[in-house]
Amino acid sequence: MKQLVTAACLAAAVATSAFAEGETHYVAVHVDQNDPKVINMALNNVQNLTNYYESQGDTAIVEVVAYGPGLHMYIPGKSPVVDRISTMSLEIENLTFAACGNTHRKMSEKAGKEITLLDEANIVPSGVVRLVELQEQGYAYVRP
Repeated sequence: MKQLVTAACLAAAVATSAFAEGETHYVAVHVDQNDPKVINMALNNVQNLTNYYESQGDTAIVEVVAYGPGLHMYIPGKSPVVDRISTMSLEIENLTFAACGNTHRKMSEKAGKEITLLDEANIVPSGVVRLVELQEQGYAYVRP
């Protein structure tokens, strides 16, 4: 009887581990340049790491943080990646885009009007502070 119970426990443990969820990886991607190559490389990094972790049964939670000249990636008419951001935000469940509020405010003041950002971009008070907060929460830091 003892062997039967042990075998049943072992079978249950194997079955449970087969359905166990994979690891969750947290990644902050930093963009501070208005360079299409850098911006596209950042999005390539996001796509590649998300694809890799999903292929391993893991989850990637990614936040792209843009400030300074990098904020142009979120400005319609100036961004070289508007369509790509839209597509990625629909295809990648755990992807968010953060826009520096300090940079946005200064750009708006300089333009004399409120600068419109892509709907996918969420304004945070400070891009640099957001990167620090994410790293303090255990996010890996990537800068293309």
